[in-house]
Amino acid sequence: MLSVICESPGMLRARHIDRPARAAGEVLLRVSRVGICGTDLHIFSGTQPYLEYPRVMGHEFSAVVVDADSDSGFERDDGVYVMPYLSCGHCVACRQGKTNCCVAIKVLGVHRDGALAEYLSVPAQFVHKAEGVTLDQAAMLEFLAIGAHAVRRADVLAGQRALVVGAGPIGMAAMIFAKLRGANVTCLDTRADRLDFCKTQLDVDAAVAVGPSDTEQLSALTNNEFFDTVFDATGNIDAMNRGFGFVAHGGKYTLISIVPGQVTFSDPEFHKRETTLLASRNATIADFETVLEAMRAGRIPDQALNTHRMRLADVPDAFPRLLEPGQTVVKALVEC
Repeated sequence: MLSVICESPGMLRARHIDRPARAAGEVLLRVSRVGICGTDLHIFSGTQPYLEYPRVMGHEFSAVVVDADSDSGFERDDGVYVMPYLSCGHCVACRQGKTNCCVAIKVLGVHRDGALAEYLSVPAQFVHKAEGVTLDQAAMLEFLAIGAHAVRRADVLAGQRALVVGAGPIGMAAMIFAKLRGANVTCLDTRADRLDFCKTQLDVDAAVAVGPSDTEQLSALTNNEFFDTVFDATGNIDAMNRGFGFVAHGGKYTLISIVPGQVTFSDPEFHKRETTLLASRNATIADFETVLEAMRAGRIPDQALNTHRMRLADVPDAFPRLLEPGQTVVKALVEC
């Protein structure tokens, strides 16, 4: 089968390798679509902290069942999506239902080879039928679920003022689900094209460009009170540290981003606001179901989000261009 391997930072190669053999308890899948996300771009760039090379990337994907155990509940040609966070099921986090932060988590495409291949065999408990959505939509569930999880973590309420810093796909997902909860949503980013997209396609209430007057603009939008809930989706340590200053008194700050460094803040400012600081990692099956429900109801602009497409064989040549700002990429899908 054809597979695309990231051999080292900046080096992608298409190779023909053996098709995986299905073990008992697994489902053999023919991969249909793979979404390219920031994690994949970090792997390609050499800035992903949890990875060893070489690696087959790809953790956002949809597929079709080829073979499964007779008692699995799956039939040949079923359309499915996959929870790419392979959790152990028995650690302290899993026992609380927090499988997204399992002590021994193995993420497809990061800790073990992922979906940039024609076939993949996955433990059956992580495979779910993609009922009521297309295979294109199913491949976009994962990044949207990360945003839905962050919004659920922050317990966003109708009428609250929410700020999302970083208008990449994950930030956009947080905007979508904050809006669906009835929040007034502002986005902050450096790129004019991303801000325009958020205004025209996601219907955010305000979009502010990072610059010398951004704090004053954010203050003016909130009657000098700032935001009930702030999300950081930048992956930039300076932005993460700066975001503490945008939280209103009594507000919450949720870090969706992860960076290999130390997050720092002024304790007096943090304390007087009684800020709630939250980490938000991955997503759970409940978050995927939240996204599926919204998708089936037509409340997700998935066609607008899917800005680029490529074939699996073309990934080594086409992938590097996704890093070019002029490409205005939101979500690229690979057709396998």
